[in-house]
Amino acid sequence: MSVPLRLRTRLGGAPTAPDHQPVTVTVARVVRPDRRAAFERAAGAVLAEAANYPSNLGASLLHPGEGSSEYHLVYRFTDADALAAWERSPERQAFLARLPEMVEDERVARAVGLESFFAVPPRPGPAWRSWLLTVAVVLAFTSSFQLLALPLVEGWPWALRLLLSAVYVVTALRLLMPRLSRWCAPWLQSSRRR
Repeated sequence: MSVPLRLRTRLGGAPTAPDHQPVTVTVARVVRPDRRAAFERAAGAVLAEAANYPSNLGASLLHPGEGSSEYHLVYRFTDADALAAWERSPERQAFLARLPEMVEDERVARAVGLESFFAVPPRPGPAWRSWLLTVAVVLAFTSSFQLLALPLVEGWPWALRLLLSAVYVVTALRLLMPRLSRWCAPWLQSSRRR
């Protein structure tokens, strides 16, 4: 999230929604592992305040899954004006003032009306495209390993060379494939001819 949007959100001046439509806000925060208990107490208290605030339609804290420290605070108000009043409230401002010591990162998402229920995720394209991209990347990395690294480890036992090759390829895939998938997303997700 950009700094200006973060500041607008913290000050309660985020873009307003059309009048008289419910607004749902989801705030994802990555909490420092040693501050999880303190964050849960503070988040529970501020969500209890939000739940009692005028025009609130609900508030909840979603706990992270295993191996994650990302919490999601979800709150919903009857309209943008009610949301803005909550976001300017002293209770919320006091909570936000405590966050820098507990939180490493934060993202905010807003949904107006029923748009969050009807948002359609991109449809995956043909599976052969993902397969082809993966084969091309694995081929490139195994070839580069064969040309560059194998001459340096020729005297090593076969099992150790194989392990080194697997670690190299899997590490490279883990680092490169998410970027390549985003870069190739238009091709990977485009549908078949209509």
